[in-house]
Amino acid sequence: MRAKQKQDQLKNKITSVTGMPDEVILGASVINILGYHKLYIENYRGILEYTSCLIRIQTKQIQIRVVGKKLKIEYYTNLEMKITGDICSIEFCK
Repeated sequence: MRAKQKQDQLKNKITSVTGMPDEVILGASVINILGYHKLYIENYRGILEYTSCLIRIQTKQIQIRVVGKKLKIEYYTNLEMKITGDICSIEFCK
């Protein structure tokens, strides 16, 4: 576990020195929310569960759970996905 912490610290130093965004160096996910009807997720690995009430997305570091009503994945590419519907909550799970 110490090796992972050192690796994370090194990545954080690189981002601060180079001025590059975290998502580029760390592979962090980027989430943009427009109101409570649209959600964009960048840098994800896969879709784990997809129903009209729950969408679970796996990212490099965490799992994102989108809970709501009439949820729909409008589109997804290798880089980004768009979720629409009545979004009630967004949860981040390790």
